[in-house]
Amino acid sequence: MTPLRRTLLLAGVGGLAAAAGYGAHLFRIGGFGGGPSPELGLKILENRVTGLDGAPTSLTAYRGRILVVNYWATWCAPCREEIPMFLRLQREYGAKNVQFVGIAVDQVDKVREFANEFKVDYPLVIGGIDAMDLSREAGNKAGVLPYTLVMNPAGRIVATLLGGISEERMRGALQPLL
Repeated sequence: MTPLRRTLLLAGVGGLAAAAGYGAHLFRIGGFGGGPSPELGLKILENRVTGLDGAPTSLTAYRGRILVVNYWATWCAPCREEIPMFLRLQREYGAKNVQFVGIAVDQVDKVREFANEFKVDYPLVIGGIDAMDLSREAGNKAGVLPYTLVMNPAGRIVATLLGGISEERMRGALQPLL
């Protein structure tokens, strides 16, 4: 084999390896398929969750608003760190048609205690396995907490934010919708 052929062969193999690696990365982050389907936001709104009073409910009352849905738990340190920022932003953006909602993957009594202690003034509900399945469908492939979705007033998911997020990142997700 000539040196030129060997170089071209190695370059071709290297290019294929890079393409395969990028494809694996897209698969891992859910990058194939153009993001969540338009119907998924509506499924999340209509999914049955439990209010802190123990009654079944859904998020349909927030249809028509810019909705920030945060999947969290009281035992999750990054989740707890985000809550004060969500409280500030709810107060700041509430008059601009923005509604924060926390879907806790936790026990109702623990969430109720947390809400009282930290004076959480946006709605908190308890989500079961269906709620986590919907978060996975929305891009949370590993089922980690916290996981935050931003929906436009039509109920379409326009941003997904994995892990603890900064105020700057949250504002950046909301700004185009205001």
